[in-house]
Amino acid sequence: MSATRRLCRLAVVAAAALVAACATKPGRDGPPARPPGDLASTPDALPRVEPLRRGGPNKPYEVFGKRYVPMDADLPYSERGLASWYGTAFHGKSTSSGEPYDMYAMTAAHKTLPLPSYAVVRNPANGREVVVRVNDRGPFVAGRIIDLSYTAALRLGLLAGVAPVEVRRLTHDEIRAGLWRRGAPPPESVPAPAAAPPDADDPLMALVAASAERPPASDAAARTNGTTADAAPGFWLQLGAFRQAEGAATLRRQVLDAAGELAVAVFDDVVAFRVQAGPYATRAEAQAAAERVRARLLIVPLVVERRP
Repeated sequence: MSATRRLCRLAVVAAAALVAACATKPGRDGPPARPPGDLASTPDALPRVEPLRRGGPNKPYEVFGKRYVPMDADLPYSERGLASWYGTAFHGKSTSSGEPYDMYAMTAAHKTLPLPSYAVVRNPANGREVVVRVNDRGPFVAGRIIDLSYTAALRLGLLAGVAPVEVRRLTHDEIRAGLWRRGAPPPESVPAPAAAPPDADDPLMALVAASAERPPASDAAARTNGTTADAAPGFWLQLGAFRQAEGAATLRRQVLDAAGELAVAVFDDVVAFRVQAGPYATRAEAQAAAERVRARLLIVPLVVERRP
């Protein structure tokens, strides 16, 4: 074998080891022949504060001629895009973090989130959401933002193929405060984040003034199908979405406890109970308010539009 061919072969092997699951061509991976029967009841990954180290799995890297610079700080992050999953071809093999890949665990691969991270992944088509531990790199396919473990994809209803998802990283403060929990209040030993003093120029205050004369709506009254006056057209901040009404009601109470100036409602749109604050007249106003909510509540809202 010539020296040139030997170098090319070594380069291919090195690249394959780096990109792991997510660079594999379709058809070389798949589901287990006999998956355990109780995978649908697999619990979410349990978030805990883990130190983020500079370098190692968080150092810049290059795949297929493209350079990636992972986050190496505890910062909020959210995005929407396509999700895929990886299974038997990589089960037991080393991930980018050095841990063995377990397709039956609640894990995921991401190109730039710091390793390790915890993230909430939501399937907007059915309202399902899971918490995963991000411990690998990928997927290195155009348009895809996350590669899920077999079990995480099963729980989200994504085993049929690539599908849109929403991904939100949990910061260390969110983990400490327990704000990632669905249907359960934060631990009593961890105080809820304090609300910042109201700002007279804050666009949120216009919403406060409009609702100051009426008492807060009950959880039952706030649960609406989007056709009542409470679901006024405009731009809303989506703070969370849940399969169960109890989870949405709990988040609403937590938000009101931490930032009572917000008017928060729970909308039942058949596939999910959505916790939203608003409305705002323009997308720019909603985005400005979203930044304030993120700073105050350590929640990264999604700006959504409700039309008449």
